[in-house]
Amino acid sequence: MRVARIVIKNFRTFQRLDVNVENDLCCIIGENNTGKTAILRAIQICLDISLPSTLRSLLREDINANVDISIPTQVLIGVELTGFEGIVNEEALVSTWKTGTDRARIFYRFRPKPGVREQLASGAIQSGSLTLDDYAWEIRGGGNPAIDLLDLEWNEDGVGEAVRFADLQSFLVIHLPALRDVEGDLRNPRQSPLIKLIESFEIPKEEQEELIQILDEANNLIAKSKTISDVAQAIDSRFKDVSGPAFEMGAKLGLSAATFRAILRNLKLILSDTSLQEFEPGRNGLGMNNILYISILIEYLKRRIAGGNSSGQLILIEEPEAHLHPQLQYSLISALNSIGVQTVLTSHSTHVTSQVPLKTIVSLTKRGDASIAAGNLALNAKLTSGEISDLERYLDSTKSSLLYARKVMLVEGAAELFLIPALIESVHKVKLERVGISLTPIHGVHFDVYAKLFAHGSLEKKCAIVADADLIPSDATALDFNPDDSAPDLMALENDFVQVFLGATTFERELTTKGLLPMHIAAAEALGAPKIHEALSSGYAKLCSGSLQLDDEVKLRVELGGAVLNTAKRFGKARYAQVAARFADHANELPEYIQQAFEWLSE
Repeated sequence: MRVARIVIKNFRTFQRLDVNVENDLCCIIGENNTGKTAILRAIQICLDISLPSTLRSLLREDINANVDISIPTQVLIGVELTGFEGIVNEEALVSTWKTGTDRARIFYRFRPKPGVREQLASGAIQSGSLTLDDYAWEIRGGGNPAIDLLDLEWNEDGVGEAVRFADLQSFLVIHLPALRDVEGDLRNPRQSPLIKLIESFEIPKEEQEELIQILDEANNLIAKSKTISDVAQAIDSRFKDVSGPAFEMGAKLGLSAATFRAILRNLKLILSDTSLQEFEPGRNGLGMNNILYISILIEYLKRRIAGGNSSGQLILIEEPEAHLHPQLQYSLISALNSIGVQTVLTSHSTHVTSQVPLKTIVSLTKRGDASIAAGNLALNAKLTSGEISDLERYLDSTKSSLLYARKVMLVEGAAELFLIPALIESVHKVKLERVGISLTPIHGVHFDVYAKLFAHGSLEKKCAIVADADLIPSDATALDFNPDDSAPDLMALENDFVQVFLGATTFERELTTKGLLPMHIAAAEALGAPKIHEALSSGYAKLCSGSLQLDDEVKLRVELGGAVLNTAKRFGKARYAQVAARFADHANELPEYIQQAFEWLSE
């Protein structure tokens, strides 16, 4: 059984949220304060019996800031479930929650109490006078499938069946918060997955008694040790002296009481590697302890499933990448994706998003009015299955940054990646990241696939496509590329979120304005190209003299542009841009189309 849909009204940052979950792995991404943790808490409110009831009784800050609670309203959280058909325990759990074939739902409502609703209906209480004390929570399941949860009004009663916490005992929800004390949890008998794992092995009574006897004998041997005995007598004597006859108690030294539970509490993991032998997890780094904890947890869940007495399980993890090396992030995501237990995680890691299938990603984006847009990227109707596969290959850990950015500038390749940020910093005295703009090279001219991501219900954020006018791939030749037949119509990609900004010629030629030539002159000198250095210096002097006629100035700029382009080809465009970026502080202007893109994104 797995969560298939999550709906939220008026909870924390969400006025309205409706997302479908397509897979056993769900990766929720978004910038800070877009509600990633709120979604996990919402799931807990509906399904997690270990969540204290006090946390289901909301505080004012748990209710969306745009809601006036003095006027009767409600916070609603709903979870739809699927994948339980044919599994006896799971079917039994959701039997009264079903809304259709292999579909069930459970929902939470925080709304005016029944007595308050009656008084509102009779006029004894006036709308506009309610306080938080007039509200209470309830959890119900099922109901008329024709009534969508998001259409359910605060005063509609009799929808669904009451849910008792006892019903949820066999459904396990495990929540791993972002700031987790793995070492402490391993020591805590109430939280340790190690103790739960050992208990799942169902050690026979005879073996338990043998272990208790071993501990008992060890306790006696330790107590009989001369030094331990002397220390114990000294403590006992001083304790009786200090407490006085009326309160005296006997004291001795020894291990904890010889019970099987005591054995479980005192068992510790002992680790070894190539440099250390038999050390406790406290010697580990935080990242490896995270991996250790989750590994024990996975083994416990696998045994729980194999036992056949559960009614489902769900893992909620905040920022699984915490303290992990990128390769460990890859390994962890691969493991979570293959364990057969639904995992909902939140992440800020481009390494994580580069590893998960696109159909698992739910993106949260803050709109201009501060509301939150949410969408499952693979459910974008504009994307074909082939394009989704392409995006999964394209979105490596570098290009995945566009999923997290507030605004995006898409460019063709490495030359733009190196130079545009440096030039904007020189001319406008700002770093792109500081103004929420992520510049992403797609290493080609296939902008159409990326542009489809930026749409209502998907990535609702600004995307500026910045490209050459001819759109000829850098490795194409006249024999295999006909611009009239092959060049994509980028202007057709424009929509509410996408704008296209095209140069008149190649990127390198666009960079040969008078305000940019000092950068090229310095780059030519640094690259060891004396003839180009001399030609650019001479041309720059002529442009600065003001003596050229307009036609001569245009002709000279074309010549200088050709010299810059040929130099870039000679040394490699990416290498040339990398060197030129060192001298971006010599520039005092941007090419017009790049300036326009920056201004639009900065609005």
